[in-house]
Amino acid sequence: MQQDELEIYLNQLLDISCFHDYCPNGLQVEGHDQIHTIVSGVTASLDLLQAAVAMHADAILVHHGYFWRGEDRTLRGIRYQRIACLIKHGISLFAYHLPLDAHPELGNNAQLGQKLSFLTTGHFGEHGIASHGQLMHDIPLQALAEKISSTLARRPLIIGDPAKQIRRIAWCTGAAQSYFEEAIMLGVDAFITGEISEQNVHSARESGVAFISAGHHATERYGVQALGEHIAQQFGIKHQFIDLDNPV
Repeated sequence: MQQDELEIYLNQLLDISCFHDYCPNGLQVEGHDQIHTIVSGVTASLDLLQAAVAMHADAILVHHGYFWRGEDRTLRGIRYQRIACLIKHGISLFAYHLPLDAHPELGNNAQLGQKLSFLTTGHFGEHGIASHGQLMHDIPLQALAEKISSTLARRPLIIGDPAKQIRRIAWCTGAAQSYFEEAIMLGVDAFITGEISEQNVHSARESGVAFISAGHHATERYGVQALGEHIAQQFGIKHQFIDLDNPV
């Protein structure tokens, strides 16, 4: 398919014009016009780019791309190596940050909720990016932690009483620990995100709402993978998701 055709489709699908983001969403680095094979991954690291080169990919689709607000604008060192790799091999880089978090079907939060069998009842936070809902039935916090560990293949950090019964839950993938206070106000029993800050520990202990830090990378693997599979089915191109281990 044509590169500009894919760009238009993705921009409309993810409704990028509705988001005030920390980076540009869409085509960040232009490659060859024709796209036959696309590789997806969480972050456009050099390892992901080199894996895409080895697979003779024409395009890369990620959640974490380049050109972040406040970032050094010069192309040198690591930044130069990444951009140079893309240009040398004519590979296009598509990146979608908040729009991919928020999409109601293919988004990171929607996909994580499906993976963990959460019933979504509403949304909160900027752009309605975070979700809240409930479990099918009450389970101890320890059992929920074990389910998350098994599903994400990563043991989460749990702040809370392991025996506490959990039914109402809120979640937001990535680094969404700043939404914890809002989640507490919703009256949930537990909040899941990717990262945790020092003050979240005290808020969890004092409010009685469990805080589950399940990994930034681990919680954000599913949206970009679902989007890549959607593109492959929609346009008949090849897609391969590459999961590069990241302990954070």
